[in-house]
Amino acid sequence: MNAGAFGVNLLATLGAALVVLLAAFAVGLRTGRHRGVDVAWGLGFVAVALTGYGLSAGHGDGGRRALATVLVTLWGLRLSLHLWHRARGAAEDPRYRRMLARVAPERRTGYALRTFYLAQAGLLWVISLPVQAAQYLPQPLGPLAWAGTALWAVGLAFEAVGDRQLARFKADPAQHGRVLDTGLWRYTRHPNYFGDACVWWGLFLLVADVPIGWAFLPSPLLITALLAFGSGKPTLEKQLSQAKPGWAEYAARTSGFVPLPPRRR
Repeated sequence: MNAGAFGVNLLATLGAALVVLLAAFAVGLRTGRHRGVDVAWGLGFVAVALTGYGLSAGHGDGGRRALATVLVTLWGLRLSLHLWHRARGAAEDPRYRRMLARVAPERRTGYALRTFYLAQAGLLWVISLPVQAAQYLPQPLGPLAWAGTALWAVGLAFEAVGDRQLARFKADPAQHGRVLDTGLWRYTRHPNYFGDACVWWGLFLLVADVPIGWAFLPSPLLITALLAFGSGKPTLEKQLSQAKPGWAEYAARTSGFVPLPPRRR
């Protein structure tokens, strides 16, 4: 890996992430809603991947560069389109509304910029480091990289199928107030979060067949920790336990993250 070229890449990709998130901030100010930052999350990864692909020409193996870029772009666009469709015409996300309510009105704009946008730009840049490194590795793809691609595909399937099942469930008025416990949701309370973790472990495997690639292990560890123990699963389950009367029984029999057969009642 060319350290100098990779260093320039790191600065450029950070700039790309900031551009996307600052554009989302401008939209949030105009609409008075900050839930659009979730749409920008996936687009930020796409911007980082495309920037890295352009800058890595002549430095990394062509197959590895293309594979890393395509996988991230497909994942990021699907996620952003799904979240955009879900957010159209909807009110502010309750998470962001509660966070802003704790801050004095005159400080809310600066707080939203720092907490919702700049922090997420930095976070997605850190999580994307294995992808950026993959674009600069000169070694050709090996078996571990293809195993990572397979794991990425499993993760994307869990995300897409889980999101689709949940969307159909919410669209059915007869299911109002009930808990989705069929399909993938029978085996894990969060198939989309589990799928997201698989995606990023799969992308990490694109660099794991080269010794220097293991320096980027903190990236998949970070996203998995956030999903399973941080702002993902715990925050959502706190809301659901208050809004869904059958949540406690569902949680008692259903795995919290990794898909497993339901426990006996």
